[in-house]
Amino acid sequence: MPVSSLPGGNQTGSSKTQGQLLSMTNEECGIREVWSSNLYEEFYTIIKLIPDYNHIAMDTEFPGVVARPIGEFRSTAEYQYKALKCNVDLLKIIQLGITFYNEKGQTPPKITTWQFNFKFSLGEDMYAQDSIDLLQNSGIQFKRHEEEGIEPMEFAALLISSGLVLTDATVWLSFHAGYDFGYLVKILTNHSLPEDESEFFEVLAEFFPQVYDVKYLMKSCRNLKGGLQEVADQLEIKRIGPQHQAGSDSLLTGATFFKMKEMFFEDNIDRSKYCGHLYGLGVQNVQNGSSQDNAVEVAIPVPFPASLARQISAPGGSTTPTPIVVPATTG
Repeated sequence: MPVSSLPGGNQTGSSKTQGQLLSMTNEECGIREVWSSNLYEEFYTIIKLIPDYNHIAMDTEFPGVVARPIGEFRSTAEYQYKALKCNVDLLKIIQLGITFYNEKGQTPPKITTWQFNFKFSLGEDMYAQDSIDLLQNSGIQFKRHEEEGIEPMEFAALLISSGLVLTDATVWLSFHAGYDFGYLVKILTNHSLPEDESEFFEVLAEFFPQVYDVKYLMKSCRNLKGGLQEVADQLEIKRIGPQHQAGSDSLLTGATFFKMKEMFFEDNIDRSKYCGHLYGLGVQNVQNGSSQDNAVEVAIPVPFPASLARQISAPGGSTTPTPIVVPATTG
C-alpha cells in the first residue's frame, strides 16, 4: 500500500514520530540540496533514475504575488490566468523540488528528492514581503541563493536534455500547480508566458504530456478538502522535512497522490478525464497530449561539461543543445 516514503523505500509507518521527521536535516530526510556547484553532478544521478522512477512529484517556492491584472475579463478563469501570467513574468523562481516514485509509489533508496536552489537577490529582485518572511522562517537561505544559486537558463538546458520533459514516458504530479508550471514553462522557453491561456496549455502539454494536479483530483474525492498539509493530515500521511521548502512539499505531494490513487481511484486514474488539468485554470484549454501546430524552435545555448554531455547529448554525440519544438508564444 503506497504511503509517504522515507529514504531507502521505507514507509512512514515507521517508529519515527512526526517531531523526529520534521527535525531531521534535509539530507537525513533523503532530500539533496542542489546549488550551482553540484548542479551537473546531480543531474547525472537523476538521469539514471528515470527508467525505474518515472513519476515526478513537483513543487516550487516563489516570492509571492505582487501584481493584479486590470481590465475587463470574460470569466474568472481568464482573470486567474492573467494574474498568474503577470506575476510569473515579473518574478523569479526561488526553489524547485522534485521527488521520484515508481508506478507503485515507491521512492529510490537513500536520496529520493532534489531541491534546486535558484539565484535570487533580495536587493535586486521583486518579491512580496510576507512570502519572503514565510520562506525565511522555513529555513531558506537567501544570502546563499544570491551567491550560489542556479542560473535558470543553465537549469533549463539540463532539464530539456535530461529525459524528464518532452516525453510521454514521465508522469508529473503536483498540487494546485498553476504557478508551479508557470515558472517552469517560463524557464524552459526563456520567454514570458503566452498571452492566451489556451496557448499556455499547448506549451504545457508539449513539455509535460502527463500532468496530474492533486487539487484537481480532489474534486472526485469525497470529503477531501483544504491545502496540501490538510489533505495529508486527513490521509494520515506524515510530512518529512520542513514545510514551505520545495523538497519536502514535493515529497508530500507525491505521497498524497499515491494514497489518493489507492483510496479513491482503485489504483487507476482515468487519463482522459484528469490528465493535463490544473486546478483553478480553464478546463476548456486542457491538452491531453502534445500538439505541433504553429510550432517554433527554441534553443538554449548553454554548454555542457564534457563528462556530462556524453551522457545527455543529442543522438550522434553532439553536445550542442538541440532546438526544441514548442508551440509559438506571444507576449
